[in-house]
Amino acid sequence: MALMQRLGRTKNVTRRSNKYLEEGLFHRLFKEGSSEIRVRQQLNQFFKSSKRVYKWEVDGTLKKLRDRKLYYPALKLSEMMVTKRGMNKTVSDQAIHLDLVAKARGIPAAENYFIDLPEASKNHLTYGTLLNCYCKELMTEKAEALMEKMKELNLPLGSMSYNSLMTLYTKIGQPERVPDIIQEMKSCGIMPDSYTYNVWIRALGAMNDISGVERVIEEMKRDAEDADDWTSYSNIASVYVDAGLFEKAEKALKELEKRNAYKDLSAFQFLITLYGRVGNLHEVYRIWRSLRLSFRKTANVSYLNMIQVLVNLKDLPGAEKCFREWESGCSTYDIRIANVLIGAYAKEGLLEKALELKERARRRGAKPNAKTWEIFLDYYLKNGDIKLAVDCVADAIAIGRGDGGKWAPSSETIGTVMQHFELEKDVDGAESFLEILKKAVDHIGVGVFESLIRTYAAAGRTSPLMRRRLKMETVEVSGASKKLLEVICVE
Repeated sequence: MALMQRLGRTKNVTRRSNKYLEEGLFHRLFKEGSSEIRVRQQLNQFFKSSKRVYKWEVDGTLKKLRDRKLYYPALKLSEMMVTKRGMNKTVSDQAIHLDLVAKARGIPAAENYFIDLPEASKNHLTYGTLLNCYCKELMTEKAEALMEKMKELNLPLGSMSYNSLMTLYTKIGQPERVPDIIQEMKSCGIMPDSYTYNVWIRALGAMNDISGVERVIEEMKRDAEDADDWTSYSNIASVYVDAGLFEKAEKALKELEKRNAYKDLSAFQFLITLYGRVGNLHEVYRIWRSLRLSFRKTANVSYLNMIQVLVNLKDLPGAEKCFREWESGCSTYDIRIANVLIGAYAKEGLLEKALELKERARRRGAKPNAKTWEIFLDYYLKNGDIKLAVDCVADAIAIGRGDGGKWAPSSETIGTVMQHFELEKDVDGAESFLEILKKAVDHIGVGVFESLIRTYAAAGRTSPLMRRRLKMETVEVSGASKKLLEVICVE
């Protein structure tokens, strides 16, 4: 009887897994849209309900949320399943949670979570995750110290930990350290995987050691169990493109294409991008046709990539045709795609076309984002229209970045605008610009204030409170600026 009950429960789970396609947790979270706000709202509703959910379903949902970089909702789901639903975490679950804490709340919070783990949970999985977090944040000293600690504890080290460290070295501009890591791996009996070979190849490419790259390619073909993956040939082609070896790059791209048997969208994207980088417009269009035949609906991201490649290849008529094709059939008007063409028009001096497209996008429900205003900002700066450039800065700051963070103009842009006001002796314009900047920049730099002081002096204007402003901003100006302060800081 007990056996039949267990079998019955298994059967119910099986029925549930079929139904998951329509009613599963992940689909429930995304039924009102894929934005983080919508997903959070659905997650809150789920925890207010009494609906049951299986652990395998939670695990799958966490993976999909992480894949979509929805770290805050993923972390909340991971936490609430313990506090509200009493789910027990395995060490593997704790490692995933540690990664989510690092991404959603930062490294200090992740370190605290790791410290508070039971000693039994501090194994190669959680240590390896913390190491990977340090490497992603380019925290070299902490990463190296933790790696040494893992060795001291005799934790089983796999290729993943070494891969994280090698990726860190390539990102901080120390690719020459990668071959030594490879030798250490091999001496410990750890065989490189395809990721290891890809990092190794990129490191040698960064050192312009093409003969070394080709030796590693041959070793990878001979020894790596997963060497037949298309990503390896994408990596090889990219190294050859960077080295200007276009013929070898195209051979690698042919190998990539052969290995894309399962019609992976990312593989098509890499093919189009890399053929674009070698300047082969014919192959770009051929792969584009193949991509469109392989999928029932062409994704926005595919149009975005294709139009960007065509713009880079100076094929503006082709980019416009591709854009019109997307525009006529899109269900959601994506401002990122419009921005590519707006940018191309602005670069060619076709301001009216750029403005018309911005307005058309707005009518279709796609409001300009910070990137849109950046494009017009660059155009107006190059053409000396500072008033409109400042308006663009204000609009971009008001909108902010897509991830919810603040947008701020580059130091070069700030310098150009301030220099204009200084030359024009326009104190009011400079002060208005500073008020706009304060909405996005926590600390206005010394260079900006020195330019402001020179603007006051050039205009013959006084500012009795200037020294107090500098003190409040903790700004120490140069000797030349201090002399000017004596002139302008009069009652």
